Amino acid sequence: MTVKIGVVGYGYWGPNIVRNFAETPGAQLVAVSDLRDDKRALVERRYPGIRATRDAREIFAATDIDAVAIATPVGSHYELALAALRAGKHVLVEKPMTADAAQARHLIEEAEKRGLTLMVDHTFCYTGAVRKMKEMVETGELGDLYYYDSLRVNLGLFQHDVNVIWDLAVHDLSILEFVVPHKPLAVSAVGMSHVPGTPENLAYITVFYDSPFIAHVNVNWLAPVKVRKTLLGGSRKMAVYDDLEPSEKLKVYDKGITTTPSPEQIYQMLVGYRSGDMWAPQLAGTEALSLETRHFIDCIKGKTQPVTDGAMGLGVVEILAAASQSMALRGQPVDL
Repeated sequence: MTVKIGVVGYGYWGPNIVRNFAETPGAQLVAVSDLRDDKRALVERRYPGIRATRDAREIFAATDIDAVAIATPVGSHYELALAALRAGKHVLVEKPMTADAAQARHLIEEAEKRGLTLMVDHTFCYTGAVRKMKEMVETGELGDLYYYDSLRVNLGLFQHDVNVIWDLAVHDLSILEFVVPHKPLAVSAVGMSHVPGTPENLAYITVFYDSPFIAHVNVNWLAPVKVRKTLLGGSRKMAVYDDLEPSEKLKVYDKGITTTPSPEQIYQMLVGYRSGDMWAPQLAGTEALSLETRHFIDCIKGKTQPVTDGAMGLGVVEILAAASQSMALRGQPVDL
């Protein structure tokens, strides 16, 4: 069975999705839609034989298309995904899934009612480094999880339809949903806009959980350097994920603390420090989006369930919405 694919949107991320589906075994790229003439012309030059259309409705109505990938601004995700599902198409939608939680819930209901695959393009969950971190959490190699601390900053690209949380923090929130087994309870966020009339361009987000675990994410469009670094600390070991490292993206440190009660001061705890080796585990070199597109095809064929399903997409959107609400309240925590 060959799954025939249509892609809506050929702007920033669309070309990557189109390229990967064109190379995915078991998939056949049939059509691409985009509002811009130059983008459609580019599709026709790069992929001769692929239909290029201005109107996404032609893709939804096409009888020779089984599934649709949506790579458009977040404000259009809900209407496009809903139209595709109602046309009987399986859907892969770019992150964030929707602009609010109610829309995400409706898409999940629609997909379940029609027996269709609904998957969200949380690409980082398919990277070798993040999958390895999940494995270390599940096997207990890191021990009890203490914290997640991420710095995701660069100069630009300013967005006009969403703030920096929806643009950059969405990656960390998907990693947290994928890797951390604890349930988020509340969110606190502060941010600032330095360009009149535009959304916040920097923010600090804290997510509280139902355990002694805390997550902190710093996102910024105004940094002089590009940094993509994450620390995941546990009671046994700690992991550092640097996405800009060319080879050793993940490093594991056998470092931590030990606490022992003092016989002399029974109400105090003495803290000791443990310092061991550092190593960089071997990671799969396959492009994350390639793994994701293959996984989407397998899900459609009924071989497996989506790793980044609608429920994960909804969880991320709920935290994004709560963080934006907290930011408007100058950091007041918002319960999830």
